[in-house]
Amino acid sequence: MTLTGCSQNKYGQQTGEVENKDTISTVFLTREISPQALVTIYNVLGVEAQGRVAVKMSTGEGSNPNYLKPDLIAGLIAEVDGTIVECNTAYGNAPKDRQDERTTSENHWRVIERHGFKPRFNVDIMDEEGEMKIPVQDTTHIKYDIVGSHMANYDFMIALNHFKGHPMGGYGGALKNLSIGCGSQNGKAYIHSAGKMEVLDMRKLWTPEYIGDQDGFLESMAAAAQAVTDYFRAKNGIIYISVMNNMSIDCDCVDHPAPVKLEDYGILASTDPVALDQACIDIINQQKVTATNDPTDLLSRIDKQHGVHTIEHAAKIGLGNRNYTLVEIDD
Repeated sequence: MTLTGCSQNKYGQQTGEVENKDTISTVFLTREISPQALVTIYNVLGVEAQGRVAVKMSTGEGSNPNYLKPDLIAGLIAEVDGTIVECNTAYGNAPKDRQDERTTSENHWRVIERHGFKPRFNVDIMDEEGEMKIPVQDTTHIKYDIVGSHMANYDFMIALNHFKGHPMGGYGGALKNLSIGCGSQNGKAYIHSAGKMEVLDMRKLWTPEYIGDQDGFLESMAAAAQAVTDYFRAKNGIIYISVMNNMSIDCDCVDHPAPVKLEDYGILASTDPVALDQACIDIINQQKVTATNDPTDLLSRIDKQHGVHTIEHAAKIGLGNRNYTLVEIDD
């Protein structure tokens, strides 16, 4: 089945629209969520992961149950001989004896092991030994992107995204995984503050002085996502895969997320992160409220946080297209 994205939900969020109507990206979809389906949709993309492969995904906050599980992603990791890459978080004021908050590498490693990723896979906390700056095309808010220094060790990236809600961004998908996900702690602060804070100060970061420009934050995410994409396109390449399961309104970075009210949907993949996020948003827009499936809370959160603006700005700066063709690969 082939569909072209272009719709509007009840909140007035425009979907699947770009200024250049002649430019259309392809997004592949399988309704099966399994280890084999993840490998299959990777192969359908037709882009071979070459060289040292980084698989950027979230291994989940300490008590969060919704992250992509090791059994699900194991086949793909083996297929590409990949290393799971993460960065430390830039939030929280937990007691010093709490060991499930990933603001330090020591605690982060504990969570990675407890969630079953280590020693089963090669895992790398990219900012454990420092950070580096990479150029951005869009300097409206940030003048560069600050990422984990270990990013330099990789030639190819698979952005393996868990699509769900997010308290600040409205939703979490490919663009957030590329930007906040690849940012060092200072890089996360720089993006969240829309360029106002280059060195993380936890006491100040979440104050109105630094977190007051929501659209600036979203636009900074788009700019940083483009920077990471440019970085790997200049090397061996980058692709994007999103799994739509366990979709709480809260991100995998939330320790105790809100209950999941949406049924699992499938796996999507593309060489265009903008089209991929747009397709996931469109799918949520098109969900009907039933006894076991209710998109209301997630759509409300996306609307409240103006989440679609990340996609709008990413398209505006040339990262990708909001217009896409959705191709189902199931028999």
